[in-house]
Amino acid sequence: MRAVVQRVKSASVTVDERCVGAVGQGLLVFLGIGEGDDEEACRYLAQKIANLRIFADETGKMTRSVQESGGDLLVVSQFTLYGDCRKGRRPNFTRAARPDEAERLYRAFIDVLRSDGLGVEEGEFGAMMDVSIVNDGPVTLLLDTEGAF
Repeated sequence: MRAVVQRVKSASVTVDERCVGAVGQGLLVFLGIGEGDDEEACRYLAQKIANLRIFADETGKMTRSVQESGGDLLVVSQFTLYGDCRKGRRPNFTRAARPDEAERLYRAFIDVLRSDGLGVEEGEFGAMMDVSIVNDGPVTLLLDTEGAF
């Protein structure tokens, strides 16, 4: 499982000109689910993201998590995080999970975050989405569960 995590001042997702999810200050998470990922990977990555200390305290140091800072999360499915571009010029997506399995694990990931009391908005799985972002910092992190546990 892979995630691109961005600290944002605001972010929103639009599908067919209708807003399907939006947050103010918090995190935008682009989530890619790979072949072989499971619920354990969902729990690990969701808890890792929820507890990342990337929000500033009163001294300006990054010591607070999204929950401690009062922020929310916008989670957007992003199978292209598993695009392999090492050969040729067209990405190969064979390491991405099948859509039915990816959607199941996407939902499980969101459920873990919500069960921790976090406010979570989401994109529309499988849809063409327009994502608007006002980055904060910018702070952008790449996370991967491969070899993490």
